[in-house]
Amino acid sequence: MTKFSYSEYLSQFRNAGGKCSNVLSRLRGDRRGGDSQSDVTSETEDVEPVVFAIRRGDVKAVNDLATSAPLSLLKENKDGWIPLHDAAFCGQMECLKILLRVHPGSVDKRTLQEQTALLLAVSCEHLSCVRCLLETGADPDISSKNKETPLYKACVLENVDMVSLILSYGATVNQRCGQGWTALHEAVSINNIEICEILIRAGAAINPPNTYSITPLIAAAQRGQMRALCYLIGKGADVNMQTCDGVTALHEASKNGHRESVAVLLTKNADANKPANSGLLPLHVAAQYGHHEIVSLLVSVTSRARLRHSCISPLHLAAEYNRHTVAAVLLKTGADVNVTLANSRSMQYADRRATALYFAIANGSTKTAEVLLNAGASLSLDPVSPLLMAVRQGCVSTVSLLLERGADVNARIPSHATTFPAVVVLCMNNLPLLKCLLNNGCDALSCFTCTYGCAAHPTSGGSHIRTAGSNVCVLQNDNLLPLNCSEPPERATQFCEWISTSVMCEWAGPIIDLLLEHVGHVQRCSKLTELLDSREEWLAVKRKSSSPRPLLHLCRFRIRTQMGRHRLKSLPSLPLPDRLIRYLSLAD
Repeated sequence: MTKFSYSEYLSQFRNAGGKCSNVLSRLRGDRRGGDSQSDVTSETEDVEPVVFAIRRGDVKAVNDLATSAPLSLLKENKDGWIPLHDAAFCGQMECLKILLRVHPGSVDKRTLQEQTALLLAVSCEHLSCVRCLLETGADPDISSKNKETPLYKACVLENVDMVSLILSYGATVNQRCGQGWTALHEAVSINNIEICEILIRAGAAINPPNTYSITPLIAAAQRGQMRALCYLIGKGADVNMQTCDGVTALHEASKNGHRESVAVLLTKNADANKPANSGLLPLHVAAQYGHHEIVSLLVSVTSRARLRHSCISPLHLAAEYNRHTVAAVLLKTGADVNVTLANSRSMQYADRRATALYFAIANGSTKTAEVLLNAGASLSLDPVSPLLMAVRQGCVSTVSLLLERGADVNARIPSHATTFPAVVVLCMNNLPLLKCLLNNGCDALSCFTCTYGCAAHPTSGGSHIRTAGSNVCVLQNDNLLPLNCSEPPERATQFCEWISTSVMCEWAGPIIDLLLEHVGHVQRCSKLTELLDSREEWLAVKRKSSSPRPLLHLCRFRIRTQMGRHRLKSLPSLPLPDRLIRYLSLAD
């Protein structure tokens, strides 16, 4: 065969276009979790003749160039790659041997991403190249810029032969990669027991914590890797080690719904009463994430005293996150449906909420609220009535449910005294809901009771109910205002004062019109008269309030008053003709 000089080969190389056509092998590295494609030479990049020869697998050309132009073997491309890196990456072992023979000191040369030829060969699973590099003295502990070592990469790829080979050349088995992760962490996370065994035989620590104190056992519990979990426990892993947040393997298995892992951990003496830094036990976590089967496992091994010291019950968390199945399990196993939040925890909420029922309603968990009410949840243990929160949420189904169970439709907001029901305030932009409440006995007549009557109202008094933007600010951070939010007002706010505020006056006509359907004869005060006179379209409402009410309406109002609001709630089930029920229900 004709022997080419360097200049002749360069000419041939240029005539070929000087392009790299073999990029598939590089992309292979990307698919297997290697460094980003930007870290390798692109398909259209101009490459050196020796690199061109390596990629073609032209061993003779590489040998000729090594003889005629040895310095070209050390020339770096824009990514800091020398020909040795390409040979390792492409799996060209014969070319690799030539390059190492000429420049043995380049064996640990790093790219700009701090990759060595050994790491590149491992990433592409070129076992023969890995062996060649190790035999030449490649350091198996040099990590890349993202802290990946050859051993760690071999574990990621689940290449058992590669792992064994790298360890046989003295790789540090407990070297930490990104965020303190070890090779054993990775082997456990992929549930590869064979690699775990190889690593532990080579001296891998059983309980190495990473940067966040996550041990391999906790990693196995997080992922529900049963084989790895059992293997580590069998090797003596500490089942009660905690992360920097105080979380244990049992917490993680409970959080992620790994029932079998929880069962195994409990049989191996995992402590179900070890709280995390947040104060939550594994039972709390299982309840919060809705894993009712795990809740069933943990209830019997969780201390009631520990639960009391945690300041919040699992039932509260089940209610907050609408885990109605979990709530049912907890109640069936003896949880107190009326357990209240510890004062220190309750103080974190503006409305000072206390019960699981209030949590369920505040978070729109109607199904859970029903489960709690069926178990006997009280409606009077929270400083603010749960009904007020349901009305604030605008949830008709929850409001109806609470009214059926005896909620006081005329409840007040403790921090804001009013002469009329607070639900009227909370329904300002929800007339269908207000109608529902009025039909269930809400005191509409109190809205027309005014201290000043037809006399002029004082201009300096003003409403004690704050306004902000387009909503009455009886809420703060989605909670009803706290009990001690401000000094108590000198007197209770009247309906006419509230409805005349700049925010509410836009709704005055329709609200007053609806209220009139639930009262008999009323006397408008001067402020309501002034308000109804302010818009032409409300003159009909004014006339309605001034005119004698129809006898049909007065009779209905009188009967409803005599029945009382408790009987009104059961009106549909009374043994009365359908037409009479519709009449009394204001349906006709």
